[in-house]
Amino acid sequence: MSESGYVGRFAPSPTGRLHMGSLVAAVASWCDARYHGGRWLVRMEDLDPPREVPGAADDILRTLESFGLHWDDEVVFQSRRHEHYLAALQELHEQGRVFPCACSRKELSGQSVYPGHCRDGLSPGRTGRSERFSFHAGTWSWQDAVQGAQVFDAKLLGDFVVRRADGLWAYQLAVVVDDIAQGVNAIVRGADLLDSTPRQLALRAALAPEFPVSHWAHLPILVNAEDQKLSKQTLAAPIDPEQGGSHLLSALEILGQPVEDLRGEDQGNLEELLNRAAARWDIRKVPMGPIHWQGEGQGAGRA
Repeated sequence: MSESGYVGRFAPSPTGRLHMGSLVAAVASWCDARYHGGRWLVRMEDLDPPREVPGAADDILRTLESFGLHWDDEVVFQSRRHEHYLAALQELHEQGRVFPCACSRKELSGQSVYPGHCRDGLSPGRTGRSERFSFHAGTWSWQDAVQGAQVFDAKLLGDFVVRRADGLWAYQLAVVVDDIAQGVNAIVRGADLLDSTPRQLALRAALAPEFPVSHWAHLPILVNAEDQKLSKQTLAAPIDPEQGGSHLLSALEILGQPVEDLRGEDQGNLEELLNRAAARWDIRKVPMGPIHWQGEGQGAGRA
């Protein structure tokens, strides 16, 4: 725990190189942590081998270092933490909060919310394929530092998977277990994860009610000309460490932070640029988004 008590993190998946959307999230979470005198951790969310790219994890870490985004503790790899997720699943079973589900994707096709087929027990002759968290009742709310007051009705989200049919751990469970273990109490990430937050609030309340997240901030997502989220799946261009100063200033500008007086600085000294940005960081200036991003030299605009 830091002197201020603030512990934040950046948690990329090694499915490819970092793009501008990833850099924006990393810079925002780093600046927010440093502004609050807190710690900043990096966790590699490598739980989906079929989607992972060989060498991507190391490339991501080296890119962060090249930008001066240094972390404060050992990097955690989720692929090495299976026993912790299994223990959490067992605890949830003991609480009666999870249940085996026999439903296939084909059976649930067309359903926007899980209809609860297996919630009260498996039908005769059916075998559980996945494990779901019972999330069909209650309202979850929080005050988001960027997006404002948020309220979600659990029944509109439905019971969600915590262990997949292929045996792999679902994101929702793993991220909560690791945030608890690492003492993370401040989460700054993309607004595409807004509807994951109530699910994670519920899991955290079940597994560590004494240790809530005190600070949530969901950043504007970057979208391309087709209004698709900038991602590896939409072929977002990777950032070039050789253009570090330009990329860093673009990320800060996207985040609504003043950069004009930084443009004349030595853009080769990224650590100094970051430290100056963190010292005057103001999360109240971060726009809600989404934001169109067309690449370096072409600017960004509200969607």
